[in-house]
Amino acid sequence: MKIKKGDQVLIITGKDRLRKAKVIKVLPSQGRLVIEGINIVKRHQRPKSQGAKGQVVEIPMSMDVSNVKLICPQCSQATRVGVKVVDSGRKVRICKKCQKEI
Repeated sequence: MKIKKGDQVLIITGKDRLRKAKVIKVLPSQGRLVIEGINIVKRHQRPKSQGAKGQVVEIPMSMDVSNVKLICPQCSQATRVGVKVVDSGRKVRICKKCQKEI
């Protein structure tokens, strides 16, 4: 997966389209991301103890990685991510628009 935790992304589909946000959690086995303040759903929570009240909790749910684009920190544009092998044999992510390392 080419998007990592802490990256700034642009949502390109769905009800939160064209919003920018930060990635909180990455689920690579499922190909999904949890993004801060995006794809919020309400869940009803039962009371924990006798006499306490139940409540409605808002939780950010995961969304598919294909629904977001990474925002390059150098050129500040939504871009695709490429992979480049540097001289030491390690792989680095690069911006497809400005060709700089992310």
